[in-house]
Amino acid sequence: MRIIVCLLFTFGVVEAFDLTNALQNSFLLSGERASTNQYFVMENTVIRYGTNGARESSDSYWLFLTASFKAGHDNPVYICRKFTIQIAKSTRKTVPSLQDWSYEPFLKDPGIDSQGQVFGIPHEKFSNIADSDGQPLDVEHSYAVYNHFIDFHSFADVFSRPTGEGNGIQNLTRIGDVVVHSAAFTTPPVNLGQGIKEGSFFQNGEITLAFKGVSMINERPCALVGFDSGASSFKMIMEPMPSMPVETNGSSHYFGDIFLDLDSFWVQKVTMTEFVLSETAVSSMNMKINGRIERQLVVRNVPAAEFEAMLAE
Repeated sequence: MRIIVCLLFTFGVVEAFDLTNALQNSFLLSGERASTNQYFVMENTVIRYGTNGARESSDSYWLFLTASFKAGHDNPVYICRKFTIQIAKSTRKTVPSLQDWSYEPFLKDPGIDSQGQVFGIPHEKFSNIADSDGQPLDVEHSYAVYNHFIDFHSFADVFSRPTGEGNGIQNLTRIGDVVVHSAAFTTPPVNLGQGIKEGSFFQNGEITLAFKGVSMINERPCALVGFDSGASSFKMIMEPMPSMPVETNGSSHYFGDIFLDLDSFWVQKVTMTEFVLSETAVSSMNMKINGRIERQLVVRNVPAAEFEAMLAE
């Protein structure tokens, strides 16, 4: 202990001075992404709470996604190598229709294509999807599977890449900088197929990005960028049976961190927590159901060998 104290006393002033200078430097967070292949594993746990605050059940989802640049394409081409789902205490199952599905996301502002699809993710791909036992997924879980692709590109592209208009990550140049993102207060549609009707939407709050510091992930220097959605809300309109409209209204608050590689400008890791409170009204039955959900999401950029090993599990 005495040796450590002496070393700190001897070198502490010099180290603090150098660190201060380093932290006052300008950083570029919006450079051109490297054209090398990327391998992402995204895990999401959805936890439901009872009125007494106890955890009642949880679902888990795993998305295995690769990204690569191809000639003639403006954006990376993504391939969903595998999608796995575990509902409550059931066994873990895959979604066969998504295996090896390739697509190029639509990322031009405002991120909605000519068919009204967020990031150009085709709705029909998620209609009547079933698990590896051939069991169709209900509306809730079908939408959750679809929403993983929306979440991924929100964090890996919208928040982590420069914006065409308005504030974005390009405005963060020094540690401590905070900006209100151009996606703040936007209202993207959340309708999907026949299960969730048009008129359904998610209303973002005042989304902020904060340059919190620098870190090391995968032995690579990364900018640590925090995001916070502010007070968000949503409406989902469903009709599970003819002449039985069901409307869900609720609030959402999501926040987390992005670890952005300062050399390749690909995300190396993303963490997100979301809290959702909702009320579902079934007018024909004069019934209301309250929901309390927490989501814990992690995206990891992993080496190719590790990715392939996880696929084989």
